[in-house]
Parts: sequence; C-alpha cells; structure tokens
Amino acid sequence: MPTEYLDEFQPLLNKEIKAKKRPKLPNKSLLLAACAACIGGTFQYGYNISIINAPTVYVQNFINQTWRERYQEDISHDGLTLLWSIIVSVFTLGGFLGASIGGTLSVKLGRKGTLLANNTFALAAALLMGLSYPTGLFELLIIGRLLTGINAGIGICVQPLYLGEIAPTAFRGAMGMGTSIFITGGILTGQVIGLKEVLGREEYWPILLSTTCIPAIMQLLILPWFPESPRYLLIDKGDAEECKKALKQLHGSSRCGGEQEEIEKEKNNLAGFKAKKPWDLLADRSVRWQLLTVMLLNAVQQLNGINAIYFYADYVFKQSGIPVDKIPYVTVGTGACECITALTCGMLVESLGRKVLITGGYTLMSICCILFTLTLTFQDASPIFPYLSMACVFAFILSFGLGPGGVTNVLTTELFTQTSRPAAYIIAGSVNWLSFFIIGMVFPFIVIGLQQYCFLVFLAVCTLVAIYIFLVVPETKNKTFLEIQSEFQSSKHRKAHGADGAGTTLLSTSM
Repeated sequence: MPTEYLDEFQPLLNKEIKAKKRPKLPNKSLLLAACAACIGGTFQYGYNISIINAPTVYVQNFINQTWRERYQEDISHDGLTLLWSIIVSVFTLGGFLGASIGGTLSVKLGRKGTLLANNTFALAAALLMGLSYPTGLFELLIIGRLLTGINAGIGICVQPLYLGEIAPTAFRGAMGMGTSIFITGGILTGQVIGLKEVLGREEYWPILLSTTCIPAIMQLLILPWFPESPRYLLIDKGDAEECKKALKQLHGSSRCGGEQEEIEKEKNNLAGFKAKKPWDLLADRSVRWQLLTVMLLNAVQQLNGINAIYFYADYVFKQSGIPVDKIPYVTVGTGACECITALTCGMLVESLGRKVLITGGYTLMSICCILFTLTLTFQDASPIFPYLSMACVFAFILSFGLGPGGVTNVLTTELFTQTSRPAAYIIAGSVNWLSFFIIGMVFPFIVIGLQQYCFLVFLAVCTLVAIYIFLVVPETKNKTFLEIQSEFQSSKHRKAHGADGAGTTLLSTSM
C-alpha cells in the first residue's frame, strides 16, 4: 500500500488501537481513592449548603435569647435578620478565600496533601459551632460558617484536580463526575439529617451543625491509604518511581505503562515550565479561549436559575396542596432527583461525551424556563397548573444535573495541562464563588421586581451559553490533555469540523 494511504489511515488505526486498549471498568482501588477524596471534599460543600436550612428558626431563637441575656432586651427584627444573613452568607466569603488559596496549596502540599490538611478547617468549624450554644456565643457560628466555607472552597478546587489526574483517559469524564455526584449526595444527606425524625429538633441543632466533622474524620482515616496524584509526582516532583507505584495501585500493573508514557509526554512538552500563577494564566494568550470558557461556565453554573427554582419550590409545593409540614419531605425528593441525575450523567458522560450533555442540559433548562414562566403566570387559572409547575421544578433540576451540574468541573480539568491547571482552578473557583455571592445578594431584588418573569432572564443566560458551547468548545472525551490543548490552538480545528465527527467548530479570532 502506498505511503500516502498509510498516512491517511494512521489516525484511524491509532483510534482503533486506543479503543482496544481501553479498559472496560476502572480499578477498585481507583474508585475507592475517588470516594475517599470526595467524602471530605465536595460532599462537605453540598452538606454545608443544605444543613443550615433546617435549624433556621432554632438558631434565630438562640440569637434572640443570647441577646436578651446580654442586653436585657430582645434584638430588633432587622438586627436578627442581619445576623442570620451574615451566618448564612459568610459561607460564600469563606468559599472564595478557599478557592483563592486551593490551587497554590495543591502545588506546595500536593493534591492529596491539601485535601488532608483541609480537614483542619472542617474539624475546627464543627468544634466552634458545637460550642456556640453551651457558651452562649452566637459569634462562634459566624466563625464556624466561615471555616466551613474555606473548607468547601479548597475542596471544590483541589478534589476535581485530584480526580482528573488519577483517572485514566478512558474514565476521566466518569471520574470527574464524582464531584457532582458527591455534591448532590451531600445536599441530600443534609436534607435527610435535618428532618425532625433525625436531628431536626430544637434541642439537637448544635449537634446537627457540628456533624460536619464526620466526613472530615472519614477522609482522614481512608485517604492516607491511597497515593498522591501520579501526574503531580512525575511532572511537578520529578519522582518517576513513586509515579509508577501510584499508577500500579490505581490502575493495576497491566494498565499503568500506557498512562505513564502519556504523563512523560506531557512532562517533556512542559519541560522548563513552572506551575503558573493566576495572573500568568490571565496574561497567556495561548490559553485565552480555554480560560474564557471555564470562567463563563463557572459563572453560569450559579447564574442559570437553579437557585431561583429552589426559591420557588416551597411556593409551588404549597400551591399544589402539599401540607406545610410535609414540604421538607418533598424537598428531600428534589435532592434525591438531582442526585440520581448526577449518577446518570456519570454513566453517560463517556458514551455521549461532554459537549452533548452540557449543551443538551442548558437547552432543556431554557425550555423549562419558558414553561415555568407560563405555569406560574396562569397558576390560578386551573387546578392543573400548580402540578405542571411542580413538574417544571423537577424537570429543571433534572436538566441541570444532566450536564451543567457535573460536566463543568470535568471541562475545567480537561482544558488545561499540568502547569496551568491549578491556576485555572483558582480563577474558575473564584468566579464560581463570586457568582454565588452575587446571586445571593441580587436574586431577592430580581424576584421582587420581575416576579415569575425573572425566569426570562435565566432563559437568556441558558440559551446564550448553550450557543457558546456549541460554537466554541470541542469534544474532549477519550483525548489526552495535550490533544485537547492542540485542538484549541489549531486554526485548522477552529475553522473546520472536528475529526471525531462531533461537528465542533471553533471561533477564529485575534482575541
């Protein structure tokens, strides 16, 4: 056969060889390492978001009681609202602080080392919040919530980094979905623990808030048995022997050779480069589109209307005739719904690809925004509309969990190489937490001003980001980090369809 024909078919032969080498199931050690990382990482994030809702009234009573004992008068309504708002929102400030230092710590202490050290914040927070009631110091709740925020900020920054780096290329998407699965699992667990039948009664609220120590203790007991990220060991530390040991434990002896070869290729490609700082990454024109993409996706993850759906959920459930005392159980149903969807997304991400799931998720969310606006507008026109609104709540949550909720973190890992990835997580995490804070501050005013028409704003957000992903973001499944970087930088791929048949078209610009 002529050489030109061999050259033409070589990429196809390489893909076929890769497919044959690709393992069908991940190693058990790899799955256990992922669970150990997640239980003290993004599980804590989800758990601390939901756990604060159940004891709202009890904590406010405690603040009022403490104020009366100190100053011989009840606290004013505005003062109580302000203190409670600080207790809730200081979590996002802590998250921003955690995200801003998480990437730096992951370079200095390693991915695994940072996750283990991060539990210090969770344990200190649990102690302070548990002591707040017996000491009569509600200020300890504020400090405790700040520390849980720092813990969550570091966890959501470093854990996806660890998962993306320990996973083989064939399972990187599914492993990355562990971030989303454990966030939703944490939210669901917090909702269940907060029920009156468990720890949701008034006398138990200090114990309820201090249970954040349990995932931290579990991670401290389990994660030390698993290795550091092989990529960190070889590329950052230059320790080939420890990298090989880590790969053997995580992937098995028969599978570690190919992965180590890929890591060595990346190391050679990055020879002479040091880990970048966030400001270096912002100034680097070669990764401008990758950085713009992850910043946009992380901002939209908070600004897409998911918080509005949860805000309206109680109102919709009441309108549907569900008794007020039963609404917490229906809310647990929404948490279970999101958790199941995250698991489903984890199973589909390697077969359908990242681009299909995230674009499809935002498209479905756009449709739900239209339907939810209509059902809320005609809520009193017919008895059937409250039930249609309830269906929209679940459909929106399902659509969010199907793609945007999980694939965003996977893409943040995949769009950058080793020296850029920690800085990318610092920037992406900071944008995410700032967006979380902004939506928390601005959202009540949007609802008051626009009422149910606020979902038209979220419709515009979801539609525009779906179009951006379709036009700009390439499919990344089954590609090495170097291949993904090359696809972003190649003008050929910016102008033509991707070779994998995904129909990816990248914008060509001098930005």
